[in-house]
Amino acid sequence: MNPQVGGTVMSIRHVATGLSVLGSVAWETVGAPIDSVAARDEPEWLTRFTGGWPLLFPNAGDACQVDGVFHGFHGEASIAPWRAEMEGGALILSRRFSTLPAVMRRTMSLSGETLTIREELHYSGTQSIDVMWGHHPTFGSDLLAGPFEVSCGAREVRAEAQYDPPTNPLRPGVSGRWPSPQGKHGIVDLAHPTAPWASVAYLGDFASRMGRSSPLPGYGMSSRQQQRRHGAETPVSSASNQTPRLAHLASARRRRAGLLCWASPLGR
Repeated sequence: MNPQVGGTVMSIRHVATGLSVLGSVAWETVGAPIDSVAARDEPEWLTRFTGGWPLLFPNAGDACQVDGVFHGFHGEASIAPWRAEMEGGALILSRRFSTLPAVMRRTMSLSGETLTIREELHYSGTQSIDVMWGHHPTFGSDLLAGPFEVSCGAREVRAEAQYDPPTNPLRPGVSGRWPSPQGKHGIVDLAHPTAPWASVAYLGDFASRMGRSSPLPGYGMSSRQQQRRHGAETPVSSASNQTPRLAHLASARRRRAGLLCWASPLGR
């Protein structure tokens, strides 16, 4: 974990097998926070992005200005320094944000083979605000070293209309049923992505709140989404693996979970 840059979880390794879950990037990165705690754009944010598991808050996606405040790409939390301390066998990260009057406390603890991340936000402003609160786990390494399957509780998937690199098999903006939307050259199987592949899609119409990628015995990833709005002095907490998506700084993503998929060697 790197408390100097977003408190990002750098790696998760299964001790008994030595196998790793999180991926890393193929380029050199800067191990210090951005002084302004606001990345101007994606290229600047990527200078600090090492892979792993960053937290996105209070913005996710393009930099923007809201109510006179500039919010950098993927938000202050992802590239700012956090205070780190051990407490009762758990790692505690805390930060008082500069882009809004709020303090967040993140607790990371291990119980057997289960990593629990609990987050609590205390907002002290006098006006209700809209934020984005999400997680950006980058899976790779041994998790994607062989054949794997992605399953989730979504029944609907929609491809991002403005993201279309050469290795994107999806038709931009197309909607369909999970995991088989219409692609550029026929039906696409999102449950079994293969390299080279780069897509951004949004999941909806959830029958359940579970998502899983499981190529190895005993391995899995689950995530749950919920939306809340908070006002003055209202604590907002996120239990293990929950991703509250509070109203929005980017309306196209409201009430949808995002699926960002890369299947390429840089995920190793």
